Amino acid sequence: MRQLPQQIDPNVLVGFETSDDAGVYLLDENTALVQTVDFFTPIVDDPRTFGEIAAANSLSDVYAMGGRPISALSIVGFPEKGDPEILAQILQGGLAKMMEAKCTVIGGHSVRNEDVLFGYAVTGAIHPKRVWKNVGARAGDVLLFTKPLGTGVISTALKNDKADAESVSAAIRSMSTLNRAAAEALHEIEGQSKYGECIHAVTDVTGFGLLGHAREMALGNVENGIEPVAFEIEHQALAYLPGASQLAKAGHLPGGLKNNREFVGACAEFSANIAQEYRHLLFDPQTSGGLLISIAAEAAGDAVETLQRHGVSANRIGTVRKKRSPLIFVA
Repeated sequence: MRQLPQQIDPNVLVGFETSDDAGVYLLDENTALVQTVDFFTPIVDDPRTFGEIAAANSLSDVYAMGGRPISALSIVGFPEKGDPEILAQILQGGLAKMMEAKCTVIGGHSVRNEDVLFGYAVTGAIHPKRVWKNVGARAGDVLLFTKPLGTGVISTALKNDKADAESVSAAIRSMSTLNRAAAEALHEIEGQSKYGECIHAVTDVTGFGLLGHAREMALGNVENGIEPVAFEIEHQALAYLPGASQLAKAGHLPGGLKNNREFVGACAEFSANIAQEYRHLLFDPQTSGGLLISIAAEAAGDAVETLQRHGVSANRIGTVRKKRSPLIFVA
């Protein structure tokens, strides 16, 4: 993308240059559009469930920016000789999740393709002065994270017929859960005058894994002229899906996990007592993962309580520090 000619448009509030979750385009002083697109191949066997997960994953970037999804266009790739009933179930699952999000599917496009592909281009609405970016974390902030880790490892084990029913069920439940309630809880905290603008950075953890997205969040400050920071993450504060650590220990590691480890590289270091399987899980690529939030320390306690009141599992997983080496330390 960096090789493309730069387009200058003052209405672009967030473009692709910042590696943010979605683009934001200004319409007027009170309204901006949030736009994102996401699609992938099936990661579970049941077509309807796949549709639900694909929809939740597509919606997630809008929630991570602080937006409200309003419309979507479906993206479909399906084999010419594929069973139409399977396609119907995928579309039904996606539509059900879009209806849950109160996001209207207004059309889409399909192509013949050897592999099944499904997802959405989603448009949301947002106030231009209330955009959550993945940069802006401040020294002294608390890091919060919603949803447990391990969907990539469990999905890989499922393909190898090695994942048990409990692990698969928990992973499906996590992947098909919208980040809507989490975003609403954060808006509630943000609306409390005693805290002011307490939410300093937000991103959803997906393909780059927790440490990959944490790296983007921390390095983004430097790239955007903001005070450099480093992250300290507490391993024992993280939640993992049932069976994820055992499957990681058994070697059911997705290719993306290894790529993420190379991507993060020397930016992250681990305390010597952290077992290898848990190190794997911090690089595990997530589908429809949780929100990573950098929030002012004085608001963190209320934020966790509010998230939990909205039915969202949330943990304090670390602290933002002034710039130091390594960029990310997992204790």
